[in-house]
Amino acid sequence: MTASTAPVASWKLEDAKARFSELVRRAEQDGPQQVTVRGRKAVTVIASETLEALSPSPEPFVSLYDMMRSSVPIGDIDLTREPDYGRDVDL
Repeated sequence: MTASTAPVASWKLEDAKARFSELVRRAEQDGPQQVTVRGRKAVTVIASETLEALSPSPEPFVSLYDMMRSSVPIGDIDLTREPDYGRDVDL
């Protein structure tokens, strides 16, 4: 069964606590398991593999220095600065 077509099983919180091992096993085998609190949806237990498939893969860390070095050259832009001597302030 795929997650989009399989009905989500629903558990009352007290049943989920009392039968937690079964809840985990069913999440792994049968798909997502919904836990309700006072009749309202609270959480959904899913298998780790399902979570990994749904989560975006993390981008590898790239330092700002490395990113700047690998960027496209900026061409004819003049990045020189005029000297800054401050300003006169009347006290």
